[in-house]
Amino acid sequence: QVQLVESGGGLVQAGGSLRLSCAASGRSISSDYMGWFRQAPGKEREWVARISSTSRYTYYQDSVKGRFTISRDNAKNTVYLQMNSLKPEDTAVYYCARYVRGNLYAATSYDSWGQGTQVTVSS
Repeated sequence: QVQLVESGGGLVQAGGSLRLSCAASGRSISSDYMGWFRQAPGKEREWVARISSTSRYTYYQDSVKGRFTISRDNAKNTVYLQMNSLKPEDTAVYYCARYVRGNLYAATSYDSWGQGTQVTVSS
C-alpha cells in the first residue's frame, strides 16, 4: 500500500518554472515505474511523463518534450517533475501515480493517486 502526496504547484507567469514533488509513503517505490499526469478544466486526465525504476528510461508527451524533466530519488522515495518554459496550456492539476500493468500511457494502468497539485500559468 503506497500513499502519494503531490506538492510544489502554484501560480507562475508564462515562461516561468516550477518543480513538483511526489512523496511516497507506506512502502518503497524503488521498484516501480512512476508517471505524472495532468487534468485541465473540462478535459480528461492525460499522461505527461514516465520514469523507470532506476531512472534509466524516461518518456514524455510531445507537448512537454524539451521543457519538462522527470526524475526520482529512490533514497527519498520521491519523484519530481521539473517544469520550465511554462505555457498557459500547461495549466492543470498535476498528479503522480504508480504503474501497475497494461498500457503505459493510460491512467487506468496506474494506482495510488494523490490529491494532485494545481499549476496555473498566466499570460
